[in-house]
Amino acid sequence: MLFAGPAGVGKTTCAHALSQELYGDSWSDNFTELNASDERGIDVVRDKIKNFARTSPVGDADYKLIFLDESDALTRDAQPALRRTMEMYTNTCRFILSCNYSSNIIDPIQSRCTVFRFSPVDDDALIERLRHIAEEEDVEVTEDGFEALAYVAGGDVRRAVNALQAAATLGETVDEDAVYETTSTARQEEVEELLENALAGDFAEAREILTYLLDEKAISGDDLIDQMHRAATEISVDDATQVKLMDSIGETDYRISTGGDERIQIEAFLAGLAVEE
Repeated sequence: MLFAGPAGVGKTTCAHALSQELYGDSWSDNFTELNASDERGIDVVRDKIKNFARTSPVGDADYKLIFLDESDALTRDAQPALRRTMEMYTNTCRFILSCNYSSNIIDPIQSRCTVFRFSPVDDDALIERLRHIAEEEDVEVTEDGFEALAYVAGGDVRRAVNALQAAATLGETVDEDAVYETTSTARQEEVEELLENALAGDFAEAREILTYLLDEKAISGDDLIDQMHRAATEISVDDATQVKLMDSIGETDYRISTGGDERIQIEAFLAGLAVEE
């Protein structure tokens, strides 16, 4: 099986739950987990995976499970070796691969797997889980606090739980102020105001908001670009303007990822919006 989807949506948890349902108390004897981002070369396939795969299952199990997390980090040399190992040990072993981007997995491996695609967890389900955790841990969370946690997480349950834990250290009550402070995240309305000022041609005001977010709130350029991408679908603009906005955000993100200064690139992005308008 191949589990594909963004981080924090339950791929690893699903693999663990599956193995425990299959094997019961002896699940740890018939299940092994490797993280390909830590050991991503061909040696991990030749040594660790083969050594586990060639041994017989423990107890009454028909086969063992190998869970290879972040398998899209495997090198192009290691992936063909993994494919051969998967074919060679089908009598004693089954494989579960997880990845963020299935396009980074070679076709011969994908064709031998049933692909399960995981989507980001929707806000209602995420908030329901956070409510359960807050009740179990006796943490008081306001309604705007839950909404802020859902916004910060963006469908990533792991990030939401970590944000809740961090915000709970500030005081007895977790509200939106505590969430935004501990996660160094801009409020949605601040990001929307930033874009709206630039689109309206008011570069000076947009730059002032940018300076506040980068310097006073210590938000990274990468995170701010991600938030602007999300906000671009929320502000009221026509289709042509939204297309232009998405194109400019993508170009700015690429330039920052290749080493460009984040402040200069975002200011150039805002200036471009203001001039075109």
